[in-house]
Amino acid sequence: MTTENAKAPVRQLRLVVEAEDYEAALIFYRDVLGLPEQEAYEGEGDARVTILDAGRATLELSNPAQVRLIDRVEADGRPSARLRVAFEVADTAAVTTELVEAGAELIATPRVTPWRSLNSRLAAPAGLQVTLFQELDPAADQPGRPDFGKP
Repeated sequence: MTTENAKAPVRQLRLVVEAEDYEAALIFYRDVLGLPEQEAYEGEGDARVTILDAGRATLELSNPAQVRLIDRVEADGRPSARLRVAFEVADTAAVTTELVEAGAELIATPRVTPWRSLNSRLAAPAGLQVTLFQELDPAADQPGRPDFGKP
């Protein structure tokens, strides 16, 4: 851990999603997508929560022009939801197929983006729009790169 990270006030990003069909969402994200279960709790009135480990978290803030660019490149111009969850995977094509077989709706097939990732887009359980991305350049996810984040 760098000194900069040790001083950061935020230690974790947790996206909290209300899932009407909790069991279906749990099966989809934990069992099919493969997010490891970190914690799970039950409470009165059938209250249930499961915290899944999604690896490193980032918050991507985009202005409307960037969102339109991403939508054009990634989903043939089909507008994304205001909030979209992106998962980096080792094989976008294979994971896309698995998630569609598990009930996700395919919005856009895998395609190479100008920023050298292979992206697909899905409508997934719990009302989430999901992007799967596979970095095609070994150092593509290194923020120190001069072209990091540029299409």
